[in-house]
Amino acid sequence: MSPLKIDGLHKSLNGPLLMGQIAGSQFGPRLYDKLPGQASPPLSKKCKLWRSLKRLLKLHNFPPPIPTLCTTTTHFCFLSLLRLSLSEKSIFVGLNHYQSAMEQQRNQKVIQEHQELEEAQHGPFPIEQLQESGIASIDVKKLKDAGLCTVESVAYSPRKDLLQIKGISDAKVDKIIEAGMPSVPIYPFSSKLVPLGFTSASQLHAQRLEIIQITSGSRELDKILEGGIETGSITEIYGEFRSGKTQLCHTLCVTCQLPLDQGGGEGKAMYIDAEGTFRPQRLIQIADRFGLNGADVLENVAYARAYNTDHQSRLLLEAASMMVETRFALMIVDSATALYRTDFSGRGELSARQMHLAKFLRSLQKLADEVEILAALSPKFGIAVVITNQVVAQVDGSAIFAGPQIKPIGGNIMAHASTTRLALRKGRGEERVCKVISSPCLAEAEARFQISGEGVTDVKD
Repeated sequence: MSPLKIDGLHKSLNGPLLMGQIAGSQFGPRLYDKLPGQASPPLSKKCKLWRSLKRLLKLHNFPPPIPTLCTTTTHFCFLSLLRLSLSEKSIFVGLNHYQSAMEQQRNQKVIQEHQELEEAQHGPFPIEQLQESGIASIDVKKLKDAGLCTVESVAYSPRKDLLQIKGISDAKVDKIIEAGMPSVPIYPFSSKLVPLGFTSASQLHAQRLEIIQITSGSRELDKILEGGIETGSITEIYGEFRSGKTQLCHTLCVTCQLPLDQGGGEGKAMYIDAEGTFRPQRLIQIADRFGLNGADVLENVAYARAYNTDHQSRLLLEAASMMVETRFALMIVDSATALYRTDFSGRGELSARQMHLAKFLRSLQKLADEVEILAALSPKFGIAVVITNQVVAQVDGSAIFAGPQIKPIGGNIMAHASTTRLALRKGRGEERVCKVISSPCLAEAEARFQISGEGVTDVKD
């Protein structure tokens, strides 16, 4: 093989060309300063060595060189190229070193972008993010006007719902779906915005170990809940009037703002009030117990009064857009079913009521799922969804022998939508009893707690 000419230097000696030999040779003053290393300046694109290296890389179908890669790895790469006898083997040794350096830099860039995403992203991806994937701004506006304020809400929507949006054609729907979700997720980073493919059970288990649980304020109650109200799912609390449902919700509005190491969620709370029982002064009283500033606690609670079932559903769309702007750790709907008992009456509207309720509960779960996608990146992103439910007297033959029985309203629709169901009942005085009715991971158990001026506390014997 004929010798290779780099910057006018012919290889005619034997053995490797070391850095000291270059510095001591007649080519030292000219070549040594141009070689990238720990103490040398970046390689200039104007020097002959750069142009020779670029031609060599192009000849062997390698990417063009990067002048900013002045690491030890590329230092050895150039030394491998400047060998005294440049055989095919020695050339490819240098090229492989160079390719490894480029791959390492790309991986570091991806990891850095991933870390920046964790630091900057505090909620679901805004719908405007689709523009970076080639979706026109006018189409993004149409999606937003239809109530889809996040990329996750688009990814979770059925195709037929997207087709009903005015101005969105079949081709546009395909493009939007392709932009929002990956066909094949790549671990640990997805090529698209919302990963919706398979994952391993071990990876899911690792994510579950990092899940946030918000303390209820009572150690006994937290014990049967294995830490508190968990994020990423719906927790239903039902019981008679004066059983402590609203008081528990008020306490959670405060504890969700505590640091993670104190059983909190380090986030704000969102409260949809359908019964008109929300009282800000209770939050101030509970905040004093946990050493929090009352004014700051009130500022961190977003409150809305729901006046009918349609309004209650529209508030969820507004909630989704708010979660894009700031970090929420808790969402409460008190109560989720109160308005359905008045807006729908009689057996003639039972089917319509259950269908409307099912859509509302599905929207709640989608809201939790949208934030839970980011919880896979960092545990601080999870949101807990808590809904309260009213009860109805069960009048049948068993009531004659067992006394009056109660059951939560909403039927099987409500039962299937709730991840965890908790039943509250009255005890002696201010004492209340909570029972785990159903849960995928909690055993059936009971705990006593007390309602006081400081919110939900342990029973004081």
